[in-house]
Amino acid sequence: MISREEALDVYQQLRTIRSFEEKLDTMMKAGKMAGFLHLYVGQEAVAVGVCSHLNDRDYVSSNHRGHGHCIAKGVDLKGMMAELFGKKTGICKGKGGSMHIADLDRGMIGANGIVGAGIPQAVGAALTVSVKKTGGVAVAFFGDGATNQGQFHEALNIAATWKLPAVFILENNGYGEATPAEFAAPMTDLAVRAKSYAMHSLVADGMDFFDVFEKAGEAIDRARKGEGPSLVECKTYRFLGHFVGDPIGYRTDEELNDWKTNRDPLPTFETKAIEMGLVSADALRRIDAEVTAEIEAAVASAEEAPFPSPEDVLTDVYVTE
Repeated sequence: MISREEALDVYQQLRTIRSFEEKLDTMMKAGKMAGFLHLYVGQEAVAVGVCSHLNDRDYVSSNHRGHGHCIAKGVDLKGMMAELFGKKTGICKGKGGSMHIADLDRGMIGANGIVGAGIPQAVGAALTVSVKKTGGVAVAFFGDGATNQGQFHEALNIAATWKLPAVFILENNGYGEATPAEFAAPMTDLAVRAKSYAMHSLVADGMDFFDVFEKAGEAIDRARKGEGPSLVECKTYRFLGHFVGDPIGYRTDEELNDWKTNRDPLPTFETKAIEMGLVSADALRRIDAEVTAEIEAAVASAEEAPFPSPEDVLTDVYVTE
């Protein structure tokens, strides 16, 4: 059970991720942003359910769909927005963009445009906290398609063999780009792949914060206690395309409407939290308004910020003593 204060914070994070991504979608389609965006709308309960158990001593590696992970891990919203605009005030000084946002002060070791590449990075971070005995854990977020990559299996094998404090969060949204998951793997639950490495595994409803919170909490607690890594498969769904501009001809309107009508993680959380007596609808509507104002302020700040200067291209490139 979470407290009233925690419930309000959870909803604020859920709403912030949703509103942030929807704002980006609108601006990109209006030609106000450049680059390539993979948005997290529909999957918010996974990032928030997992990261609610983490602090700044814990590490997170992300993937191409990483904005939600960054927000849930506490990365500054204005810094993220400026980064997406390619501005000097961005969290990576305008050099990383959407798929390479990182904030080491928050334990966000980076989003990653290469499918599955963040998984071994998290294992390296888990080795670091194990050797230094910081009590931290390392979490890797990745999609169903990444489980067919070689580095997924190599990373899980090492983590299990060395009993590292790593937690692997598999966000199974049903599609690897435009390919249905059942076309790429013969099993219903991809979590069974953990058995090959004698690894603890769980399956969670990725559209329900409370179920993700419970299952991820169990895995993270095991890792902190030195009981080794876990794989948590979160069954989820993205409401938008693989990328902004994706025509989404590979799924039906009926399928999408069913998920949005019956499984949306925000109203699901709201209904359950109100029934549990944790929050009121009025309190949540106030949060909605606060989040909208915060995002508009982040956009205004990003639009006014300067672009990096030409000489900045050579800064933060090489390590010097």
